[in-house]
Amino acid sequence: MKRKIAIFTGTRAEYGLLYWLMKDIQASETLELQIIAAAMHFSPEFGETWKQIEKDGFHIDAKVEMLLSSDSAVGVAKSIGLGTIGFADALDRLHPDAVVVLGDRFEALALSQTAMVLRIPIVHLHGGEITEGAYDDAIRHAITKMASLHLVAAEPYRQRVIQMGEPPHSVVLVGSIGLDHLYRSSIQSLPELSASLGFTLRKPYFLATYHPVTAADECPEATTSAMLRAFEAFLNHQIILTYPNADNGGREIIPLLEAFASRQTTRVLVVPNLGHHRYLSVLSHSDAMIGNSSSGLVEAPALGIPTVNIGARQKGRLAAESVIHCSPDGGAIIKAIQKALSPEHKAFSKTAHNPYGKGNASHKILSALCTVPLQPKRFFDLPLPHVP
Repeated sequence: MKRKIAIFTGTRAEYGLLYWLMKDIQASETLELQIIAAAMHFSPEFGETWKQIEKDGFHIDAKVEMLLSSDSAVGVAKSIGLGTIGFADALDRLHPDAVVVLGDRFEALALSQTAMVLRIPIVHLHGGEITEGAYDDAIRHAITKMASLHLVAAEPYRQRVIQMGEPPHSVVLVGSIGLDHLYRSSIQSLPELSASLGFTLRKPYFLATYHPVTAADECPEATTSAMLRAFEAFLNHQIILTYPNADNGGREIIPLLEAFASRQTTRVLVVPNLGHHRYLSVLSHSDAMIGNSSSGLVEAPALGIPTVNIGARQKGRLAAESVIHCSPDGGAIIKAIQKALSPEHKAFSKTAHNPYGKGNASHKILSALCTVPLQPKRFFDLPLPHVP
């Protein structure tokens, strides 16, 4: 009998990362794919991306609408509650042998706590990481303590998960699943992208994504405004801007992006959702990735693209040396972009080491899902230091 594996996805970015794993499970002779989609996927404001999941040839087994039209802290907390109710019904109906949860978002927390109560083993991807500027940090570690199997992106993260009391045999280094796209998906050309976007895209250009910082003193509107003003120092570059995520403060950013683009319709394009394939294609032709998206620390270095990482959101996360960190003010952003565009740094970015693996994570994850016993959790004690 096939082992039923439920893949959870609540955002456009997460689905893009999971795409090849879903395809591999779908084609497996020993695993059965179930898909639970929720949250941003069903929001018209964020592009109703559940339609893309079905367009890609997948069947969504459970659709959980949980996202309130509010990005306040109270609104997010209430969305978690709605998600818990919807996931309880979905998991009770589907009876998966395990659920796969990626990362650290509040939707994933709602799913994980529900699966834990229902005694469904949780397989957690990308545990052990740190993003000090977002409450995602605490969510990620909470999911680690609920999960039975941990598939991590880098060796320091493996060590950190073990440090949290997880048995070493349950913590497997697989690399970053987002890199599989770089080797298994074709990159669209500029003419193809222009036709797809309905926008004449030409070099040079920047790709920019800025998400709210939810666990540090960094105002989303102020930082977004500083980033947009900094772009005025680089008038030779087009700008492709993507919407922020649904964290509290995200909706306040969107009008700033739209107003900026409306004043420069041939230079600036705002896209609610590029989709992961098109996103990587846009990224691969860009001069730099700018903002605070995790893709700037994982996928951009793998493509040899310089990254300007703004502010505190990604503080603590492993990053290639091609990533330039800067404070969230206009002057610092301009200087960081100037450095990213320098011939020296562009050449360096082409060869900088990426700590997140070589793009074969999906096959390693598939092997783990097929072979690793999904057993009850036991706390693993590290040896205590000798005290004389």
